[in-house]
Amino acid sequence: MGTALRALRHASGSTGDAVARGASMSASKLSKIENGKVRPTVQDVDLILTALGISGEAKEQFLTAARAAATEETAWRVLRRMGLWEHQRTIRAIEASTQTLRLFQGQLVPGLLQTPEYASAVFSLPPALPPETLVKTVSARLERQAALHESGHSFHFLICEHVLRWEIGTPVIMALQLERLLSLSRLPNVRLGVVPQTGRKPDFPMTCFSLHDARLVIVETFHSELSTRDPKDVQVYTETFERFAEVAAYGQEMRALVEGIRDDFLPQGERN
Repeated sequence: MGTALRALRHASGSTGDAVARGASMSASKLSKIENGKVRPTVQDVDLILTALGISGEAKEQFLTAARAAATEETAWRVLRRMGLWEHQRTIRAIEASTQTLRLFQGQLVPGLLQTPEYASAVFSLPPALPPETLVKTVSARLERQAALHESGHSFHFLICEHVLRWEIGTPVIMALQLERLLSLSRLPNVRLGVVPQTGRKPDFPMTCFSLHDARLVIVETFHSELSTRDPKDVQVYTETFERFAEVAAYGQEMRALVEGIRDDFLPQGERN
């Protein structure tokens, strides 16, 4: 695969640096892929082909070959070694090519909705990142949020209520984060639902996952990130998302719930 991608790049007359920039990856990573030192994921192949301007049947043939192992898994320790800020840029490129993003979170506030302080608290959890790496990673995560204000994209977020109560940071950080959720929920292309703690639930919040149109699912576990493009797997996560959406609170009901949790984090004098 790496050799074929290199041949395509040479045929196009593109430099490695130009293709790497277009694919939101480092030139070093592209070189390792082309030379067979790193096995490209389906996401990598998709981004490289897009950067090369390959589309239609030719692109699908490459992706079919890359999809031979429909489910891919990358350990977080590997992503840390490669640079978590680079991974944030890869996710940003995937989100940029997604028209409808559906995201379920039973673990933490989605990265696209995080404040700088909350994001910093998340990446400070063990194993904590070195200060310089932390700054670069948080910055790269916040850059992804520009997609919320771009035309042609719609977002449907589902967050479990316990996530909003889970103190990743100080009470003030949590209160500011919840205020940020309330603000972003009013964007015309954002739909935000909260799955309340009360009432019967359709399933367990075993993992968090994102659905990118009807073509890709990315799942996060404690030790790794998994992605699948298998239509049967995508259907499973689509149906799971819809079941949780049916019991979620939206609109004014959702805002009243979030406001109540936010106020619980505020000091007594600031509630009045």
